[in-house]
Amino acid sequence: MRLSDIDYDLPEELIAQHPVEPRDFARLFDASCGFVHRRVSDLAELVGEGDLLVINETRVLPARLPLQRSSGGRVEVLLLEALDEVDARWEALVRPGRKMRDGEELLGVDGFVFAVVEGRSAAGDTFVVRITRGDDPSSRRAAISTVGSMPLPPYITAPLVDSERYQTVYARREASAAAPTAGLHFTPELMARIEGRGAKFAPVELVVGLDTFKPVEEENPLDHRIHSERYCVPDATWKAVQKANRVIAVGTTSCRALESAATTGRLEGRTDLFITPGYEWKVVDVLMTNFHMPRTTLLLMIGAFVGDAWRNIYAEAVRERYRFLSFGDAMLLTKAGS
Repeated sequence: MRLSDIDYDLPEELIAQHPVEPRDFARLFDASCGFVHRRVSDLAELVGEGDLLVINETRVLPARLPLQRSSGGRVEVLLLEALDEVDARWEALVRPGRKMRDGEELLGVDGFVFAVVEGRSAAGDTFVVRITRGDDPSSRRAAISTVGSMPLPPYITAPLVDSERYQTVYARREASAAAPTAGLHFTPELMARIEGRGAKFAPVELVVGLDTFKPVEEENPLDHRIHSERYCVPDATWKAVQKANRVIAVGTTSCRALESAATTGRLEGRTDLFITPGYEWKVVDVLMTNFHMPRTTLLLMIGAFVGDAWRNIYAEAVRERYRFLSFGDAMLLTKAGS
């Protein structure tokens, strides 16, 4: 496999800078039976009795921290995942980080120490950072929320007026460094209409981490080293999956949580499941997802789900001027061979 196999031309003007209002007014490219152009609000007409929509309930942490080195230079810390139960030590991206020293103190805007860089993580491309503000998890989270901002992807350059627009309406535990963006399209009203059709919702949690930000750079994408992420599939969700007529994963993160549980036999833990073309699908029948960046692990997953048809789908979306990426439109895909 070559890197060009997961590459395509994405016009810059199609990268959505603002979310659509209302949420479910976003367009929905229905590629589940031919190419049909709809709105997300039409999803209620496409589901029925026995369908199970699986949603990722993770909430985005205001994880982007503007700090300062003791030498005066500015530094940005992006918290990725808590490494202990008291939210003191975190895996983080630190930029610029090339000259960062072990034990270096990072200051908040008030000039007092906010965090200490303990050193490189085991992964090598991230750091372990210890938050020094607060005496318990709640006070540390409060300090992070006071200083931090929403970790919007770098391709979104417009300011976010309402931080809740980068959260799903059903988000619960604050843990992720990025939103499960397919879920951003849902409203309580749309969810009620879907349930009125006889379909059901079931939650999972997958803490969205580094691979959301990291492009594939190896010439053979299969050589890419994927980072592990924490996931949890509640027992009630797993039982509902077994009884469902169709399992509809809302987003690639819900998809990865379900397939990780099926592959490992564990409903909770860490997953480094790398879904690439040739993967044998075990749970997910239908996938609702946004359009993804070229040269990413997410595009590899789409290729694994629909096969080479992904190129025709993306080409049609570009021709029809769909809005791409986190604040963009959505597509509905059926597993190849279904």
